[in-house]
Amino acid sequence: MKTCMMLDLKDDEQLIQEYECWHRQVWPEVQAQFSEYGVLSIDIYRLGTRLCMVMETDDTCFDAAAFKQAQLSNSRVQEWERLMWCFQAPTPWTPEGEKWVEAHCIYQFSAEY
Repeated sequence: MKTCMMLDLKDDEQLIQEYECWHRQVWPEVQAQFSEYGVLSIDIYRLGTRLCMVMETDDTCFDAAAFKQAQLSNSRVQEWERLMWCFQAPTPWTPEGEKWVEAHCIYQFSAEY
């Protein structure tokens, strides 16, 4: 299953460059948590200050609630999240206390071969 999540960055070019630098060396503990809970891939795209994360998960073993709980109980993941929040900002549509917010798919195309 693919999920698209949105988040903004603070409008500061130096912070944006630093954020991208951190994502060239994501901590192994963070990536291990993804694999452990059925995340197959994550792609993050940026346009200006807007981020789009496309996450593909294994439908047979991914449980969003368990994944979120595991993230909250992993001190190293929480340390990463606190660090990333120095660069991130909620979108205008983000509920209070949340970060990444799921975008709703309005169109899909697949070529048939």
